Amino acid sequence: MHKSSQNKNNQNKKQVQRCTLLSIKTGGCPEDCGYCSQSSKWSSDTGTKAERLMDLEPVYEAALRAREAGSTRFCMGAAWRGPSQAGPRQWARVLGMVKQIRALGMEVCTTLGMLTAEQARELREAGLTAYNHNLDTSPEYYGQITTTRKYADRLATLETVREAGISVCAGGIIGLGEGAKDRVGLLLQLATLPAHPESVPINRLVAVKGTPIAAKQAAEAADKAAAAEKAAEKAAAAAANAGPLRPGTRAAAAAALGLPADDDTDAAADAGGGGDGGPTGLDLVRCVATARVVMPQTVVRLSAGRMGLSVGDQALAFFAGANSIFDGDKLLTTANNDRGEDAAMFEALGLRSRPAFVPYGAGGPTSSGGGMGGGHGGMSGGGGAAFGEAVSAGEASRLLERAAAEAAADEAQRGGGGCCGGAKKQQQASAGGGGGGGCC
Repeated sequence: MHKSSQNKNNQNKKQVQRCTLLSIKTGGCPEDCGYCSQSSKWSSDTGTKAERLMDLEPVYEAALRAREAGSTRFCMGAAWRGPSQAGPRQWARVLGMVKQIRALGMEVCTTLGMLTAEQARELREAGLTAYNHNLDTSPEYYGQITTTRKYADRLATLETVREAGISVCAGGIIGLGEGAKDRVGLLLQLATLPAHPESVPINRLVAVKGTPIAAKQAAEAADKAAAAEKAAEKAAAAAANAGPLRPGTRAAAAAALGLPADDDTDAAADAGGGGDGGPTGLDLVRCVATARVVMPQTVVRLSAGRMGLSVGDQALAFFAGANSIFDGDKLLTTANNDRGEDAAMFEALGLRSRPAFVPYGAGGPTSSGGGMGGGHGGMSGGGGAAFGEAVSAGEASRLLERAAAEAAADEAQRGGGGCCGGAKKQQQASAGGGGGGGCC
């Protein structure tokens, strides 16, 4: 945290960008990402229906409302494997959306799936600021999330975007069932790309009923609740026969009651995350802080999953290095924090909205407010240093490898619960608990 707060000196500590995200084409995606409600593979379970691409006018009106509400970046998402599955008229409509919203003086970001070089060139010519293509998790865990594409496909699209001179927005999600090493592995991958991304969104999973990951988490929570109920019944039976307990004999008393010998009984800490086994606010903060240390010039975006965070959790995330949020009542298909609540939080914390096109320390020329028109600009112009000057690629790799080693050692010692929530000790792990969660 101390190191991350020092590195935030590279950016205006009081400025937090407010962004708005709109799903311009919902549902019907052919991919099988286990966390996503928009996949056609389980649409009957999630209830998400495939919709047509929105018309230009309502998208433009949504952007106007967002600008009036204080947003300075407008992001559009389409549930496609890539624009190649859309017809030429649909693609022309998307390019028209980018042009019209860019003309409002807003930064424009899209997430449309895998791109060809020609599609990336056309997006840049339309005035796109940045292209979002999240890596989701570590290369090692990615196969547990989806089977319809490979990690290499994600990296290839990021390369295509960079080659077109468009700024890269790439981050990931915590709470997919990954371990601490996977969270570190994601950040290692991002920090050692050919150039640091302009933006790194850190998302906390919002599990949607009907998706495979939500079903898995529900089953695990049910198993955990059943185990806890059994343990409580056993302890109650043992207590009935234990008689009075003498002071200073906690270990013996705990053994008699079938309870852990230490006092680490907090349920959320026990799970290595939230009470449902998901990541805690502190897990998210630690990811933000680590991203800030190894990518000091990048904008770290506190993205999905804020509804479960207190104002204190979010304040800690801003202190750790986050300098962007999504506002508005919806993120693609899930609910988001109320704008009025966010305004009150900004007021209480003394935060100011970051204007559009404030110089970015990382990213391509499109982030500078210029860069419209043809040509392959690479990532060296406009936005400043493409790679954070405070930490070299080699140093970033060493820092993250050390963090991974420490996380692995901590998991082994504590029983697999992660390092910032008070995870289980070996005695508890051998009794059947532990696993998952963790933090970076």
